[in-house]
Amino acid sequence: MADRSLRNARIGVTLLFLTNGLVWANLVPRYPEIRDELAISYGQFGLAVACGPAGAILLGLLAGMVVRRLTSRIVAVGTTILMACAGIAAAAAPTWWALAAALFVMGAFDAITDVAQNSHGLRVQRAAGKSMLNGFHATWSIGAVLGGLMGGGAAGLRIPAELHMTIMTVIVIAILATAWPMLLPGKDTNGDEAHASAGGLRRVPPRVWAILIALGLVSIAGTWVEDAGASWSASYLRDYLGAGPTLAAMGFVALMALHFLGRFLGDRLVDLYGQRLVARVGGAVTTVGMGVALLFPSIPLTIVGFALAGLGVATTVPAAMHGADELPGFRPGTALTIVSWMLRMGFLLGPPIVGAIADATDLRVGLVIVPVAGISIILLSGVLSNQKAVHARE
Repeated sequence: MADRSLRNARIGVTLLFLTNGLVWANLVPRYPEIRDELAISYGQFGLAVACGPAGAILLGLLAGMVVRRLTSRIVAVGTTILMACAGIAAAAAPTWWALAAALFVMGAFDAITDVAQNSHGLRVQRAAGKSMLNGFHATWSIGAVLGGLMGGGAAGLRIPAELHMTIMTVIVIAILATAWPMLLPGKDTNGDEAHASAGGLRRVPPRVWAILIALGLVSIAGTWVEDAGASWSASYLRDYLGAGPTLAAMGFVALMALHFLGRFLGDRLVDLYGQRLVARVGGAVTTVGMGVALLFPSIPLTIVGFALAGLGVATTVPAAMHGADELPGFRPGTALTIVSWMLRMGFLLGPPIVGAIADATDLRVGLVIVPVAGISIILLSGVLSNQKAVHARE
């Protein structure tokens, strides 16, 4: 593949991840006021948020098939736009049911986008012969930081949430229009398509299935940390610690900022030390950082705690997806779809668990899920690759 085409494709995939981060993160800082306007409890809000991953779980398994039929290029761009439109509906929701339905649709399109953009990113990575996926996910984190700042600023300026999300959607469409001609045309392959059995999943060895499930559990632990920042940091800082609307958004922004830093450095660290060691150290950083913040609650320590948690899990999901994509015997996109489905299961279970604990005790206790997830990553990281370098083609 020509160097220029590969460079353009890398930029195009980078823009895909950027827009995906922008969409969700713009909505997150508006969660407290949406909950206030609907007059619902933490538990009810947690159930509404869980409808997002529920949509991802129910419809996300179609992602592999959709990508194979339409190509990752078409799917990634189209579903990102549809997801942004669903975000407008969530911001304007007049009832709990309307909010739940909008988040359900948003989650479904996000799951399909996730598989499509990762498939395209891995395709570019294979062509380049060196690690790129953490860099792509770092751009998602940049989008999330920018989105969090946009959402927090809009909330502080009291711009109506639906107007704010509409403006964001126009921006996203403009970015995607720039990315479209840069992306690779044609069908997607995972490099092992010739070895995928005609019988499909039935001929995948049990050991490979066990590895795939373990990779899914690693991704779930990572999502619990990310979701705690996305769904609950603003409410915790505002309701428990007394922060104002803009400052309350900084927990999520800090998490995403160091999430970006971890992913920006992640490709180099993985090449030097392997995914396994990087994940173990990250799990320890997450556990200690958020554990201390919960033991000694204050606004500064909480923001720092969320930041360290974001740094700690930065490479977790990309590592799990890379491991899934390398597994033999699966058709293109299938193993990625399964890990993505399990990842969404983590998002489904996380908000109701935290919300139920918060209603029964308080939100501070519910956020113990973050250090628990960090410990889980340490224990599960043995399934990740210990390869210490991916050599680029000359």
